Amino acid sequence: MSIWWSLHLRREAASVPLARRLLIGTMETAGVDPDISFDLSVALSEACANAVEHGGDDGAGGPGEAYRVTAYLDGERCRIEVADTGPGFPAPVPGGPQGVARPASPEAESGRGLCLIRELADHVHIGSAPGRAGAVVSFDKVLKWRENAPLVAV
Repeated sequence: MSIWWSLHLRREAASVPLARRLLIGTMETAGVDPDISFDLSVALSEACANAVEHGGDDGAGGPGEAYRVTAYLDGERCRIEVADTGPGFPAPVPGGPQGVARPASPEAESGRGLCLIRELADHVHIGSAPGRAGAVVSFDKVLKWRENAPLVAV
């Protein structure tokens, strides 16, 4: 069985726990192991927080006031994508550090979100949206199921 949903959220701090609760509720209802649900919900919170903070610079009412979250529970895997309309990630500089998720210094108050997502998920893709402005963070994780899970993949 497959479940998917997509949300179009305002770039406001209150949208982060909303997305997280919807994901946890979906996985709990489906019978996903609570540890897997927790890992994915933390990763989703980090990706949403980044979209809220960095995801757009349009004026009031513009498309930069929102971001999109899509989640797929398909078979034995959950895939989550968070896309915004901000400036995206800078292109790599030849000869410079590669990748957009560089470790933050221990004293930094921010900058750990993308690294945390990489630690919690099995596969992560972080980049800019092809053909338009914005960043896309997508990640997935193999699911484990509770015993007698109602929607377990067969």
